[in-house]
Amino acid sequence: MSEKDSGNGQGQQGAQEEQAAPQLSILGQYLKDLSFENPNAPQVLSLQAQPEIRINVNVNANQLGENDYEVVLELEAHAEHEKKVIFHVELSYAGIFRLLNIPQEMLGPAVLIECPRMLFPFARRILADATRDGGFPPLMLDPIDFAAMYAQRMQQAEAEGGEGQQAS
Repeated sequence: MSEKDSGNGQGQQGAQEEQAAPQLSILGQYLKDLSFENPNAPQVLSLQAQPEIRINVNVNANQLGENDYEVVLELEAHAEHEKKVIFHVELSYAGIFRLLNIPQEMLGPAVLIECPRMLFPFARRILADATRDGGFPPLMLDPIDFAAMYAQRMQQAEAEGGEGQQAS
């Protein structure tokens, strides 16, 4: 019986630790905006040369409630060959996330690193499907280092805002 008693005591302690443990939950995901332009079709559909492709990535977040955040992953792909547009895709893919028991100093990294990391595979598939449905081979993006993007954003904010931004 003593094993049972200690097991129950550990169960209660485990439940208390679990309540205080940081939690990140996805409440929903959705396509916010999708634009695909193929302005020079059908001539460019038979192009054999490899186009020059530029990719832009951005992450934005809005606090919706005390613990809820909308995180928007924005992907833009622009393909050209000899200054002729092959295709242009803009995608905004969003998720609503609930963050509980996250220390204040970890909120920024959680929202701007972990949340977009969770959204990325879905956005990547939509981008690949859009380019494939546009008549091109699917554009398969390489994984994105959201931690490096966050660090760059923080360095830029520090350089632009100096001490004023750190107070907020």
